[in-house]
Amino acid sequence: MAGYRKLSRTSSQRKALLRNQVTNLLYRGKIVTTEAKAKEVQKIAEGIIALAVKERDNYDTVTVTTKVPRKDKDGKNVKEVVDGKKVTVFDDVTKEIKKDKASRLHARRQMLKVFTKVTSTPAEAAGKKKGTKVIDMPAKMFDDIAPKYANRNGGYTRIVKIGQRKGDAAMEVLLELV
Repeated sequence: MAGYRKLSRTSSQRKALLRNQVTNLLYRGKIVTTEAKAKEVQKIAEGIIALAVKERDNYDTVTVTTKVPRKDKDGKNVKEVVDGKKVTVFDDVTKEIKKDKASRLHARRQMLKVFTKVTSTPAEAAGKKKGTKVIDMPAKMFDDIAPKYANRNGGYTRIVKIGQRKGDAAMEVLLELV
């Protein structure tokens, strides 16, 4: 007996389908799909959430000082003349960053194996490239989803049966985060 459902697809198609559905589930919070697909997606999503919960506080906070070019009101670099040459003016900026420890870095890379690229577009710029930003899904897992499930031992998702689909009478379900 196989350890997973084949979903009537080749292995590459099946992996792509499951990666997309897991990413959408964890980004949006719920998806509507067939029962067989939902059970496979649930397995993967539960594992990723468990990984995020386990490693959520496993980092060091480091203070970093760096030089950043000064900008004018138009967003261009400010330049001043030194010895007859134009030189960019730099400011020192101090920032606190989270530096992952080894096990959290490994968990982040395991998540990146599963997640697909997620881009967010503001409503007023729909259909345009301007204003789009790439969402860092592992960061969202560690910062938003993991603290929500910190006191929970598994059972992060729920399957709710909706009914049969009109076209092929496949059982449709709502897979959502609890």
